[in-house]
Amino acid sequence: MNKSEENRAKKQTGFNFRRMQIIVLMFVLLTFALFMVQRGISYKRRVAGVKFLEESELLAAERLELEPQCLLVWQDDALGIAGRELMEDVLSQMKVPYDTVKAEDVAPGGFSGYSSAVLSVADLGTMGNEITDMMNWLEEGGNLMLAVLPSKSGYLDMIASDLGIIGMAETYSTVTELKFPRPFMIGDSIFPVKITDPYESSADLLLDESCEIYAESADENKIPLVWRRSVGKGSAAVSNLGFMDKIYRGFYGAVYSLLGDGFAWPVINGSTFYIDDFPSPVPQGEGKYITRDYNMTVRDFMTQVWWPDIIELGEKYGIHYTGLVIEQYSDDTKAPLPKNEDVSRFRYFGKSLLDMGGEIGFHGYNHMPLVLDNFDYYGEYDEYTPWASESDMQASITELDSFCKSLFPGEKFQVYVPPSNILSAEGRKMLKEKFPQIKVIASTYLPDTAAYSQEFEVAEDGMVETPRVISGYIMSDFVYLSAMSELTFRYVNTHFQHPDDVLDEDRGASLGWAEMYDRLSRYVGCLYEAAPNIRNLTGIELAAAVQRYDNLEVSQTYEENAVSIKLGGFIDEAYLLVRLNGRQPAEAEGGRLEKLQDGLWLLEASQPDVKITLE
Repeated sequence: MNKSEENRAKKQTGFNFRRMQIIVLMFVLLTFALFMVQRGISYKRRVAGVKFLEESELLAAERLELEPQCLLVWQDDALGIAGRELMEDVLSQMKVPYDTVKAEDVAPGGFSGYSSAVLSVADLGTMGNEITDMMNWLEEGGNLMLAVLPSKSGYLDMIASDLGIIGMAETYSTVTELKFPRPFMIGDSIFPVKITDPYESSADLLLDESCEIYAESADENKIPLVWRRSVGKGSAAVSNLGFMDKIYRGFYGAVYSLLGDGFAWPVINGSTFYIDDFPSPVPQGEGKYITRDYNMTVRDFMTQVWWPDIIELGEKYGIHYTGLVIEQYSDDTKAPLPKNEDVSRFRYFGKSLLDMGGEIGFHGYNHMPLVLDNFDYYGEYDEYTPWASESDMQASITELDSFCKSLFPGEKFQVYVPPSNILSAEGRKMLKEKFPQIKVIASTYLPDTAAYSQEFEVAEDGMVETPRVISGYIMSDFVYLSAMSELTFRYVNTHFQHPDDVLDEDRGASLGWAEMYDRLSRYVGCLYEAAPNIRNLTGIELAAAVQRYDNLEVSQTYEENAVSIKLGGFIDEAYLLVRLNGRQPAEAEGGRLEKLQDGLWLLEASQPDVKITLE
């Protein structure tokens, strides 16, 4: 070998060595990257805005000794019972101590000692001579709400003028849309307010000019639906709405708040948006309407269109989404349950969600609700397979917990949302006993056949119940009605959506994603216009806010120049809505007031005793 050949051989050897070094280095880097991926991913964690409380903290709060201040009078018929049940919910959740009595059992002088009374009585004749006692009590400073407008009779004629009624027919009208001559409910000048299932519920009547009308029908007849009138030293507020469904609680609570000089009631002050089935396996293949509008696969659409749009909406309004994980879609309901090994998209979507200050909770190992073979679906969801045993249900959550911890180490996974809002008593008991990190169940607010419906409350076993009130992208008139009612009743918004809504015609897919997203955006815009200062909370933060709301008791005194509010069960902060009828606040000691609309303020109490000085 000559010298030149020897030099070429050395160069080649050096090149091969360097190439080998590069290959080894790349292998080391890839191995390290794989190791880091297997350990999980890094993401920003937002500091919780509201701290979740231990049971001992709730129990340690100082309580108040409160006497009943309201008398709820009801008639023992279908309408009277419906009104009583509705107003029991309204009064208890607005923290008004009350007594109940049947109309025929009202004793002479039975209204004395109460500052307010609510009537759910269609036939005033059942009260007999106690109607006179009631009106004398009203003249002397009592406050009377009629949750049910009495039917036309001689007994009604006796008190009609005091209620401002100058004429009333025996006919009833069907109200399809409401309008509000005076500020009455949060968002009443922003949200469309249409009745989705109207019937002949509102009496045809005329009022005198002394009545302050707060709601009326939007047609040319302008049937008065809610009004207030001073009666001697007292006041009366009347509902002619006629609907008694759960979703109308906010309307009736607002009517009650019109009594007297004013009224303050505890609220949650929170807005939470849930995304069910997210992260989850993305369906393979094509979707009819996605292909029509975007000519791309479902996977590409979710990554390139749907999620960027949802991110943009969240960033615009400061929303912190709560995503609910489904590990895989299968019918497996018996252990052992296989782990999903295809995790790249889980990591991508989950990291993005957490980087936005969001939260991840549990939805299910699969989409099979936690029910056994004895559960009654009422003929619905026949495609669902019950779990073989309670131990198999437990195994599914154990696997889901392991799966999520491997992807998102450090997350606590404290919120559980039942698939299809269905949860059996056995499933709920298992979650509470076997998975103590689950602090919250977020199902549905409105009752349905097989659904696990809830109230905003802390249950007896300490689990926090945070129902979702509205859902989807169609955003019907009923959604706006529901949202306005709950904003006024509890200053709360809870909404959930599914990524696969874009594939389901029943959930609006045929509208196309552009229209679906526009409808959601319009609702969110209305929400934050109506309640610009509402707190954006994750699922666990909303639960923490519900703890404080549910723990409160309220005592309030209205004087000539001030309102004094004392809070029992106060821990570190509280929120209340304050209605002042005809007065303006000057300042608040022990809290901060923010005006929502004429006559209505949001009070942030920083201590259990608050004094509002009036102008």
